[in-house]
Amino acid sequence: MTRLPAALEVAGLVRATAAAGGFAMVLHKGEPDAGVILVVGVDREWLGTLYERMPDPAGPRRWTAVRAQTADARREFDEYLDRRKLQDPDLWLVELTIADVERSILNAG
Repeated sequence: MTRLPAALEVAGLVRATAAAGGFAMVLHKGEPDAGVILVVGVDREWLGTLYERMPDPAGPRRWTAVRAQTADARREFDEYLDRRKLQDPDLWLVELTIADVERSILNAG
């Protein structure tokens, strides 16, 4: 299966989120063709959940929640994102504020 260029996939996420009445912002631009894409879904309490595509033995890679921000550990979540950007400057970091983030990323990507 051929993978879409990362920049095109991120643009699709942004457009699909806007079309569904949400808000999307690219927090970090990565390598246009093959950068890893991380999505932070922001909920009504302004807390984030980090989603990343993970290998799935049953088939293609799937979006998986890998880390959740808590009200008493907001800084740790942001520090984790900063470390990921330092470890992999080619990654894309996209923030989505929409009612159903999982549905949005599954439909867009």
